[in-house]
Amino acid sequence: MRILLADDDRAVRRVFQFKLEKRGHNVTTVEDGAQAIDRIRADRYDVLVSDIRMPNVDGLELLERARGLQPDLKVVLITAHATVSQAVQAVKIGAFDYITKPFEDEEFYAVIDRAGAFRTLEEENKSLRGRLRATEAQKKLIGVSASFKEMMHVVDRIAPTEATVLLLGPSGTGKEMIARTIHAKSLRGNEPFIAVNCGAIPRDLVESELFGHVKGAFTGAIRDKKGRFEQADGGTILLDEIGELAGDVQVKLLRVLQERVVEPVGGERAIEVNVRVIAATNVDLDAQVAHGQFREDLFYRINVVPIRIPALRDRATDIPVLARAFLQRYAGPDSNVTLSPELLRCLASYSWPGNVRELENLVERMVLLRQSDVLEPADLPEEFGSGPLIESASGNGGGGSTFHEAEEKLVRDALQAASWNRSQAARNLGIARHVLIYRMKKYGIHPPERNARR
Repeated sequence: MRILLADDDRAVRRVFQFKLEKRGHNVTTVEDGAQAIDRIRADRYDVLVSDIRMPNVDGLELLERARGLQPDLKVVLITAHATVSQAVQAVKIGAFDYITKPFEDEEFYAVIDRAGAFRTLEEENKSLRGRLRATEAQKKLIGVSASFKEMMHVVDRIAPTEATVLLLGPSGTGKEMIARTIHAKSLRGNEPFIAVNCGAIPRDLVESELFGHVKGAFTGAIRDKKGRFEQADGGTILLDEIGELAGDVQVKLLRVLQERVVEPVGGERAIEVNVRVIAATNVDLDAQVAHGQFREDLFYRINVVPIRIPALRDRATDIPVLARAFLQRYAGPDSNVTLSPELLRCLASYSWPGNVRELENLVERMVLLRQSDVLEPADLPEEFGSGPLIESASGNGGGGSTFHEAEEKLVRDALQAASWNRSQAARNLGIARHVLIYRMKKYGIHPPERNARR
């Protein structure tokens, strides 16, 4: 167990250090509260043992500031008879326990052991909850493609670290979900995760939203307000659409990342924050830097570990897997609703400009408006397929045509090959006859008069 011991009496420090180290503990000693705060900023400890009466920063102030820097730190206060009331009050505000002078060694050891055991139990619970959250988050990220697996390999490697991450990818690819997964798999998984859409905050409120403000800082500031960085203290903050931040806010954000302090709007005191930063963008930050729209020094600060999230059109093999997962989500795990092979082929051939979000919305819509428990291409909305098709491996997939154009040609070719026998054409296409008839009506395809009744 790592113990930090603060006492202004050198002889007491030496005796306590000797006794605790003899019991196998790793002990660091300091002579006052100010030095203890410096040590807590620089390193992590399991238990802080402090005398209440010390010069400059006493034990009560040390308790408050230490708990602010390391909320899970267990603080044990040593007090004389005259200050027992203070020690009791300290327990109410967060001290683990106190011990009154004079005391026996066994009494002292018992308090320290209880603090250490409680700290270990908390860590084990936190680890278990973190693993559970990581498992739940992992379930929401679905894919079998090589590009997806490569991305998740990077996520798994950097999640347990403290590295700043930059998520790069088009809208709808799941950047926030990946950020939540990184957080859940990290040592901060039991602490807050705060997501901020920088592009959705009015320009004149961005600084207040991120860094907070004090009462009276501007019209409407009727009370002090914590910013998102303070809310995320101890955890992770996601700065989505970071490329939308104005230049003056970029300067202040750079200082937060460099010095780990925030200055609320209108405030005079810097507030320390312990936050892991994940930034995300769907724009080319390199180009913005080149055009002077994004600070180069801030870009280098956030671009420590870049992770590129592939567009759905580059993960074609994931489309059926995702579609089935969304079907189960919206139809229910015990539902009999299924996706036909023909529908899956249609979904896999589309370019998905809206990425995973568009696919999810489409499946939800089809489930809600379905006519039967088997979803067919006929259940696709009329506007589906206005974008280009994904080209097949042979290079003959769409030839630049839209989904509707390619589908109409496919239907016409199948009918002509079957001499306009609709039943045979449907069998050749692998779809139901009523689906073929629906598509013929949709595209205004009429058979020659002599074949009209087949």
